[in-house]
Amino acid sequence: MEFYMIDLAQLRNNEHNIVARIEKKDPRFNIQALLDADKAFRAISTEVDALREEKNKLASQAKQQVTDEIRSRSIEISKILKQKEQELALAEAEFKNLYASCPNPAEEDVPTGNKEANVVVREIGAKPTFDFEPQSHVELGNNLGWFDFEAAARMTGSNFALYKGDAVKLLYSLTMLMLKNNIKHGFTPILPPYLVNTKSLEAAGQLPKFADGVYKVENEDLYLSPTSEVNLTNMYRDMILDRAQLPVRMTAWTSCFRREAGGYGSAERGLIRIHEFEKLELYSIVTPEESAKELEKMVAAAENILQMLGLHYRVSLLAAQDTSFQSVKTYDIEVWMPGQKAYYEVSSASNCHAFQARRGGIRYREFKGGKTVHAHTLNASSLALPRLMVALMETYQQADGSIELPAVIKEQGLFE
Repeated sequence: MEFYMIDLAQLRNNEHNIVARIEKKDPRFNIQALLDADKAFRAISTEVDALREEKNKLASQAKQQVTDEIRSRSIEISKILKQKEQELALAEAEFKNLYASCPNPAEEDVPTGNKEANVVVREIGAKPTFDFEPQSHVELGNNLGWFDFEAAARMTGSNFALYKGDAVKLLYSLTMLMLKNNIKHGFTPILPPYLVNTKSLEAAGQLPKFADGVYKVENEDLYLSPTSEVNLTNMYRDMILDRAQLPVRMTAWTSCFRREAGGYGSAERGLIRIHEFEKLELYSIVTPEESAKELEKMVAAAENILQMLGLHYRVSLLAAQDTSFQSVKTYDIEVWMPGQKAYYEVSSASNCHAFQARRGGIRYREFKGGKTVHAHTLNASSLALPRLMVALMETYQQADGSIELPAVIKEQGLFE
């Protein structure tokens, strides 16, 4: 697969203030090194092309008559070309490595800075109050027999979950509620394979940058999918769509697998941060003119679920350095967890512009025979199930340790 992440022509000419927007996103990324590698790669490519052309001309001339001059020059060209092709391979590798690691530049209206510069756009509802000390979901779940983290650790390892009884009913009830919601908002349900190959991860932007965060299947070109965003990106890889086919809107419910390098704090016990978790994803492929509006549509679809569940949450516009590698603009939806006494992200909605479409060759034509244009892609969690379960358990806990789930959960039919 060829790497096409950002528009190199824009970078070379610094169109749309792209250099500053990349620096805003990742101040550590060496843009000048990429520009130098691009220039060196193009220069050596030109030399190699010229040498190959001369070699072909000499071969053509030799078919008519072989002279000492042609023979001598052919030998010389072959030696030079061999050396230059080796230089070309090295230059190409250096360029592609830098190019593949270049982040998608942030949009102009994204705040400068890291997490501390995130901006809360709105808060919905109020934090629940209790006339008793609220317990964490771990305490509640263990007492109710909903979880068995020891069994999960025994059969798999640390930071995996095993759900039992009503926890399983809650998980599937939430899944059905969210699928119905996403379909209502115009997203077609998809059930993809859980394993993806290298090209799929490259197209979505997970590789090569996040190689340490994914689970690799030994001796196979396969990985456990870290998010169905990867799977849905690749449904239309290397395809040219008709304008009439857009927008494409999809929703998928899958397990997600992440190595999550680094330690887990005591505040992130239980379901807060685990290696395998269920998530419903929203994914859209749209024209560039529609992507800003589509991002708002995705956020609204995810918020709709939290509103039905009566949970207190806030929506934040992420600052540039807290925005994902692929995204130009991201909103996080964070739900309040009384037992944790903190907000935690349950949805991240991102506009990736043409970044993934370039990597994955996702294009469309305005009309038959017209020029192809890279589409824009967007993705959003809708929602991450374990953390949503935590918020529900801790918000609707009772003084006796029981949990009074909202009516909309019981309406799904599993708690009859």
